[in-house]
Amino acid sequence: MPLVVDRRQWIVLAGTAALSLAAKPGSGKEDEVEVPAVEDLMREHGVLRRALLVYAEAASRISAGQKDVPLESLGQTAALFRSFGEDYHERSLEQQHVFPPLAQTGGANASLVATLTAQHERGRELTDYVSAAAKTGRFPAADALRLFVRMYEHHAAIEDTVVFPAWKRAISARQYRELTEQFEDLEHRMFGKDGYEDALKRISAIEEAFGLADLSKLTAPPPP
Repeated sequence: MPLVVDRRQWIVLAGTAALSLAAKPGSGKEDEVEVPAVEDLMREHGVLRRALLVYAEAASRISAGQKDVPLESLGQTAALFRSFGEDYHERSLEQQHVFPPLAQTGGANASLVATLTAQHERGRELTDYVSAAAKTGRFPAADALRLFVRMYEHHAAIEDTVVFPAWKRAISARQYRELTEQFEDLEHRMFGKDGYEDALKRISAIEEAFGLADLSKLTAPPPP
């Protein structure tokens, strides 16, 4: 008796077979899976948030009058924020591809894009300041670091929860697929390798220098 499979069952079986083929060891397919554009942008924010944690730690130590602030690693944090955050993530992705469709729609999103762009420029000024301070062997002002962190924490959160979803709705599915590919190609052109993986290695080394690498040590104490 022939096996009867309805349309829904056929779709499930076909999808399962495709996934099995893509994940088959030695097929090479698993290395070709692209990270969707929004997910890519958000994981890049993860790297930048880790840089902000370094700035927050440095600000805390400077405010307390402590001298154990590794200035070389602080300068490396600023360099990472410049190359990976400002030149690549902000200017080459957000300002070139994400912000324009929202600016064209007008209204609240357009106003928000204007504010975010202004904050990008202010961030570059602060990065210049931190870099210069580290190079000359002096501590940057703790308040400058704290305000940098405050601005970017809110900035990234608004982009993750408002801007990126609105952008994905504003473009077609085809455009989204094409931009996912373009983002990956641009990353390799700018860094000559996987920029995200390189940024992870750099921020991990910086965290080691600041004593922030062991997450368990950062567990908050119980409430009083």
